[in-house]
Amino acid sequence: MIDVISSVLAFIVAIGVLVSVHEYGHFWAARRLGFKVLRFSVGFGKPLLRWRGRPTQQRVASAGSDVVTETQEVEGPEYWLSSIPLGGYVKLLDEREGPVPEAEQHLAFNRRPISHRVAVLLAGPGFNFLFAVLAYWAIFVSGVPGTKAIVGSVTPGSVAALAGFMPGDEIVAVGSRASPTWETTVLAILDELLRDGRIGFTVQDSRGASRSLELDVRGREAELTEPEALWAGLGFEPGPLLPPVMDEITPDGSADQAGLRSGDRVISADGEPISSWWGWVEYIRARPGQTVSVLVERAGFEHVMELTIGAIEDGDQTIGRIGAGVDSELAQSIYDQARTEQRYGVVEALPKGVLRTWEMSSLTIRMLGRMLVGDVSVRNISGPINIAAYAGDSARAGFTMFLSFLAIVSISLGILNLLPVPLLDGGQIAYQFAELIKGSPLTERTMIIGQQVGMLLLIVLMSFAFYNDLSRMFS
Repeated sequence: MIDVISSVLAFIVAIGVLVSVHEYGHFWAARRLGFKVLRFSVGFGKPLLRWRGRPTQQRVASAGSDVVTETQEVEGPEYWLSSIPLGGYVKLLDEREGPVPEAEQHLAFNRRPISHRVAVLLAGPGFNFLFAVLAYWAIFVSGVPGTKAIVGSVTPGSVAALAGFMPGDEIVAVGSRASPTWETTVLAILDELLRDGRIGFTVQDSRGASRSLELDVRGREAELTEPEALWAGLGFEPGPLLPPVMDEITPDGSADQAGLRSGDRVISADGEPISSWWGWVEYIRARPGQTVSVLVERAGFEHVMELTIGAIEDGDQTIGRIGAGVDSELAQSIYDQARTEQRYGVVEALPKGVLRTWEMSSLTIRMLGRMLVGDVSVRNISGPINIAAYAGDSARAGFTMFLSFLAIVSISLGILNLLPVPLLDGGQIAYQFAELIKGSPLTERTMIIGQQVGMLLLIVLMSFAFYNDLSRMFS
């Protein structure tokens, strides 16, 4: 219950902050380009707190001109802090929304130069991207904790195994991009996957020897971009490599009855090599009730033991269990060695933030484009339930992780609003260009039809996102 509440609160904070940033972009640009702003509200609904800004002297241009022709005192906007903390909005003076005094008509949105209108519309998404840059800058300055991209296990017969991946290999580059952590490695893998389906790797073995490998997964893009399908599809699991050394043997359990002891290292089972703890766990889980011949190393000597795997019910399936845990001290030591941190100075972190924002934006756009042609799974579209879950998880993981989550959502919000869909900034920009080509404003009927189409598209999108959320919850 506590996790649910924290997820909801984190979601409210995320949406409230990012939508307010977006709307402030519109507000900031409108004020500087000579539009009259009637109201800037943080939140929706009934105002809890309201005040009016001071009048300002604004340099304005006549309608249809970009040249400054006059300076005029303009009444300050209303500022609202409203009761529903799910974003906010900006209200501009506009003749399409009500009568406008003749003396202020040149300040109305519909009367301003088209270039200025487009600039105001672009400023909202622009501030979302700016927020992401600053968020990544702060993250890089404070330090980004991560884990070295060490392969934990390789599935026999998989595309990774056939390419030559070995447990314990450290991925140092994907394509031409360095991959110091698993986070950067995943981004680079997805980037290469969406380019042409051939993913080049530079890896180092435990001795430091480098070699180049390539995974050819052309035609499998949709499969590999299903939620949580990437590693199983490629055939390796993120590490670090945890050796199959047993500890915490349960008395009278299957392992104890077979004669296995704390400190035993599993070498093979029925002749199948076991190279990692997780490989051993998966082997056991897949064979409930079976008897297997296990080769272990103990104090420098090899022993063969007959192990009858126990069976337990796990939901609607039966899995194997032997009553043995991993050597926790060894595991902790290995994980400590695999930890790393990306940290940069105040100046150096800024271009890193710009680059990360560009990479995430580019990847998101290409994912959307490939979704439209069926090359990427549409199950990646998340609705409010899944976003709230991610928000809660990242918030509980610490401020840095939550800030990274905000940056990703801010980028997504910026890109979404640039789509040429009526009701979104991109659709409104399309209206402005249509007016420019036509030489006159679009008819009211055309605008109404566009709004209806836009509403229908957004309803379909949100319905699909809700469906994805619910299918993940109950799958």
